[in-house]
Amino acid sequence: MDEIRKSFHQTLDEIRADIVQMAALVTEGIPRATEAMLQGDMATAQEIVDGDDPLDAKALELEELCYQQLALQQPMATDLRAIVTAVRMIAEIERSGDLVVNIGKASRRLFGVPLSARLRGLLSQMGEEATRLFRLAIDSYVDGDEGMAAALDDLDDRLDSLQKEFVQEIFLWHNEGEIQVQAAVQLALIARYYERIGDHAVNIGERVRYMITGWLPEQTGAARLAAAQGSSTAPTPTRTALSAVPGVGSSNPASSPASVPPASATTRLTTPESQEGAGSMPASSTDD
Repeated sequence: MDEIRKSFHQTLDEIRADIVQMAALVTEGIPRATEAMLQGDMATAQEIVDGDDPLDAKALELEELCYQQLALQQPMATDLRAIVTAVRMIAEIERSGDLVVNIGKASRRLFGVPLSARLRGLLSQMGEEATRLFRLAIDSYVDGDEGMAAALDDLDDRLDSLQKEFVQEIFLWHNEGEIQVQAAVQLALIARYYERIGDHAVNIGERVRYMITGWLPEQTGAARLAAAQGSSTAPTPTRTALSAVPGVGSSNPASSPASVPPASATTRLTTPESQEGAGSMPASSTDD
């Protein structure tokens, strides 16, 4: 049994290392895509587009490996949260890679379009900020740093502000007749791609917090809903939080909900008299 658990934790370490490797491809790709766009380097832009296939293949491989571990090892508590977090992070990283590719494709559509110094500066700043956020998100995962993971939401505000400022500048430049509508739309989309990369970094931070503490932002909303309905318990969600499943949020069996009593404790003898007016026994409720 010890050998099986040792092998399982070795697999977890390998999954973690591969996730970091995937994230490194994205982190390196963001500044490359930005530079290719600013310099009109179509060869680099094409390399970025072509480089998406290995990232997709690695994402599929890792996701399948995570599902295998869930099925074969049936992890609990911290190990289960680590696997679930890995699955979610793989999707966030893969989607961020797609956004980097979108920047590369948009660069090709903007080839030959002159950009003002102001627009070029804002593009450079958005690229730097997106790279910084994504790197911090992965660092929080590697280090198990809950504080850094929680800070990402606030740090993302700067990237959001840069995106809004960039879009305003596009409108001003278009109103002055300096840029065509098609080019303006492409630039606005590029700003959106950077902003979405920042959002994915924030999502990664939330998954890291869940991995460490079992907390999810949705739990706060569920608590508010329960309070608004005047109930002391949250309504049954359509998807049960793993932190609420016995053995997941805590490894202490005593903290788990009471077990269903044995059939002998719930069986009731019935007589013709007791059957009259007796309702059917309610069915046991189960979580989704």
